[in-house]
Amino acid sequence: MNNFDYFTSFIWNFYRNNKRNFAWRNTNNPYHILVSEVMLQQTQTFRVEKKYEEFITTFPSFETLTQATLRDVLSVWQGLGYYRRAQYLHKLAGIIMQKYNGILPDEPKVLETLPGIGIATASSICAFAYNKPTVFIETNIRSVFIDTFFQNKGAISDKELLPLIAQTVDQYNPREWYYALMDYGVWLKASGSNPNHKSLHYAKQSRFEGSDRQIRAKILKFITEQKIVTHDSIIAMVGSDKIRIEKIINNLIKESFIKKNLNGVYSIM
Repeated sequence: MNNFDYFTSFIWNFYRNNKRNFAWRNTNNPYHILVSEVMLQQTQTFRVEKKYEEFITTFPSFETLTQATLRDVLSVWQGLGYYRRAQYLHKLAGIIMQKYNGILPDEPKVLETLPGIGIATASSICAFAYNKPTVFIETNIRSVFIDTFFQNKGAISDKELLPLIAQTVDQYNPREWYYALMDYGVWLKASGSNPNHKSLHYAKQSRFEGSDRQIRAKILKFITEQKIVTHDSIIAMVGSDKIRIEKIINNLIKESFIKKNLNGVYSIM
């Protein structure tokens, strides 16, 4: 048995005894899997679980998501953060309905052209929705390969890991294989080890408390809930540097999240 055979056998054995269960793992619906993959970007699974169920119940298809307003979508998205993902999903649904007859493409290169879908997410969607042996890397998979193959090395680039991922991906059941890798990666971190510290791409997430991200989230939540708000009410609600808040408001307008109406009040686009 070579190193790769031992590695794959070990991962499968681990998975049989430690498999995690999530709603998005119990469906082959490409739309549902797309929603889960977008939600899981930069967000932990325990925060996604409840929101995923709520989102799928409220918008069960590309068609229903397209028919919703951005305000409807943001209302359900509340609590997940990174609201641009919700905006991208909303735009993406319209493209899928208009250009692809409501059917999510199964080729990474096509998926990459859609709003908010990068190279890794495009490939992961194909693996999970269509069981295609694509090659991609995310934080837990990165942990597994660094821990297994680079124990005595630092500053490891993803370019060094991707060929190993390609060589070991299960050609017949890539969907479950990637789930197995992710579950082992989560176990590694829970055991007190974080191999990603040795990654060339490792960076601590910036502090949320007091950040522009937090203020953006507050403003979007406020306008989503109130429907129409005044400039002064936003300033009073945030209670921070007025110049900073106005800059954030202007950015939200430029990004087509909110609009300023003729009478000077703000609402969701």
